[in-house]
Amino acid sequence: MNNFHGGLSGCVEVICGPMFSGKTEELIRRVRRAQIARQKVQIFKPAIDDRYHETDIVSHNSLKIEGTPVNTAAEILENLYDSTRVVGIDEIQFFDEDIIIVVKKLSRRGIRVICAGLDQDFRGTPFGPIPTLLCIADRIEKIQAICTVCGNAASRTYRKDPESNSDQVLVGENDLYEARCAIHWNYDQEDEDLRAYFALKKNMVDESQTTTL
Repeated sequence: MNNFHGGLSGCVEVICGPMFSGKTEELIRRVRRAQIARQKVQIFKPAIDDRYHETDIVSHNSLKIEGTPVNTAAEILENLYDSTRVVGIDEIQFFDEDIIIVVKKLSRRGIRVICAGLDQDFRGTPFGPIPTLLCIADRIEKIQAICTVCGNAASRTYRKDPESNSDQVLVGENDLYEARCAIHWNYDQEDEDLRAYFALKKNMVDESQTTTL
């Protein structure tokens, strides 16, 4: 029996990508299909994410569905109904490693777990529990956004405010973030230092040649 469509065995699905790629929209689409199939569904999100609504799960294009905000991964188990067959978890990157224990437990109970979140932070490093989730997932879908600079496919998240770059977690919208392709993503400081080094070296060579002449 197909685990991804309400079978007796549990499964873990991960939807990941940069901001503005449609991860929450895809989560809502899958959840609504499960509801059409008359499966009991519950959706959770970290309480820190109150950008659009305190409780509802809302996508960037204003699709929304009723959800339950939680402060910890353990609260998902505390708020779970015995009849629930499908669990959706949005912005899963904001949870700590305890979310892995919860996801595994839900899957062992025969529940279909649909997780959506950022796979990389604005620095391009793995975000929170996502790497482990990708390892244990039965199904993975990585979605791309549109680069705001060139219009090509974007797989990175760019943070606009350089003064906030010390914090990995900073909840915001297009006021703080943009989707970027690899070329137009935030520069690498080592690359910038290397460019400065070669520029300085070139200037020194030019000055030496001028003095010789």
